[in-house]
Amino acid sequence: MQQKKDEPMNDEIELSIVIPLFNEEESVEPLYAQLKEALEPLEQSYEIIIVDDGSTDRSFELLRGLQAQDKRLKVIRFRRNFGQTAAFAAGFEYARGQVVVTMDADLQNDPADIPRLLEKLEEGYDVVSGWRMERWKSAWLTRRLPSVVANRLISETTGVHLHDYGCSLKAYRSEVVKNINLYGELHRFIPAMASWMGVSVAEIPVHYRSRQFGRSKYGSLKRTIKVMLDLLTVRFLLSYSTRPIHIFGSLGLAMSGLGGILGLYLSVVKLALGQDIGSRPLLLLAILLMVMGVQMITMGLLGELVVRTYHESQGKRIYVVREILE
Repeated sequence: MQQKKDEPMNDEIELSIVIPLFNEEESVEPLYAQLKEALEPLEQSYEIIIVDDGSTDRSFELLRGLQAQDKRLKVIRFRRNFGQTAAFAAGFEYARGQVVVTMDADLQNDPADIPRLLEKLEEGYDVVSGWRMERWKSAWLTRRLPSVVANRLISETTGVHLHDYGCSLKAYRSEVVKNINLYGELHRFIPAMASWMGVSVAEIPVHYRSRQFGRSKYGSLKRTIKVMLDLLTVRFLLSYSTRPIHIFGSLGLAMSGLGGILGLYLSVVKLALGQDIGSRPLLLLAILLMVMGVQMITMGLLGELVVRTYHESQGKRIYVVREILE
């Protein structure tokens, strides 16, 4: 869809609502109506960005009709289904608001909670995350238990403690989302990824509503493994993205050191006690550890070269400035 002449891309507004959508034809019109009802009383300039993630039903047709009536509605249509993270990334790229609010399109998030998120943001926070306290009504085994375990694990691993990382209803200052590149399933980790910028994060209870139409398009138990792997990625990015030699070098030195100790022990056994060590598995283990240690250190050095090439070729800084007084 082309940009309207009376809506230039570089005009900054106060609020952007970013919503990924995939095959939600039953929810499109109720969602739009609820958003208008929640946003109009705010008396703020706003835009609604709905990213159609390759829907195969009538979702886009309905969105096209709504957009023709409301210039504040922007519809971004993907050629195919790229996933929720890609949809959020596209929404962030096109968002012009000073504040960006994200939510799901399935009506489980209540647009009426948006003003409360904004009020909390005005207290000086950079990120305000929704907490679906009423989700205890969901199935214990398939929903609640995996959610509790995942949220605690993510909080302890990243150091950003939230009760509900899976809630899409969040509010961000624009500089937060504009400085984050999303891949894989990383959209749920945005507050944690933003923590390296020194952002302040708050969490408030929000309404949780059961799905009214169809079934979940993005959430499922089989994605748990992917989320755990992405958690390892986030942990690495937060701690070692600019100094990979520290993790690989530490592992390499530990392996080489252990291999050296075993080799020294076997040398004493051979020279002092005259015992045969050629057939001992311990000798092979010592050699393997020393070789792997050298490889790990080499990987760390190569990682340092890659990191420097990545940052220097793009002019990407390893810091983020909050403000400059001059």
